[in-house]
Amino acid sequence: MHVDNKLSCPICNRWEEDADLRIASFEYSYLILNRDQFFPGYCLLFTKEHITELFHLDKVVRQGLFEEVTRAASAIANAFKPDKINYELLGNMAPHIHWHLIPRFSTDPLWPRPVWAEPHADTTLTQEAYTKQCDLIRNALEII
Repeated sequence: MHVDNKLSCPICNRWEEDADLRIASFEYSYLILNRDQFFPGYCLLFTKEHITELFHLDKVVRQGLFEEVTRAASAIANAFKPDKINYELLGNMAPHIHWHLIPRFSTDPLWPRPVWAEPHADTTLTQEAYTKQCDLIRNALEII
């Protein structure tokens, strides 16, 4: 395991800092709703441990993590019925394994371009709306 920069990592504390956006705790990762909901249903899935590269994981953990990504994406798709799910695993700004799981609709303003194609103002929701979106995904996880 590779644990560089854990103290300055913006992902390591997301589960605690964004407790109101929690969806699920899996064996190897956490799933939360992204605070910016410009793309409805946009979630982050990140490893419980501070690890920077997939190749730092042993095979069993890596395979389990991919199953969790797949399960989360399937739940998001079932909850929001998008035209496509985008998967982003970059780590340049936050070197901690994390996926951006982004439902995309052919009607969204950036379709079919990548979500990073141009800046946009954050879309924030009421606490009730955040809770409703988290519940939609959590309920979809239960039937998968």
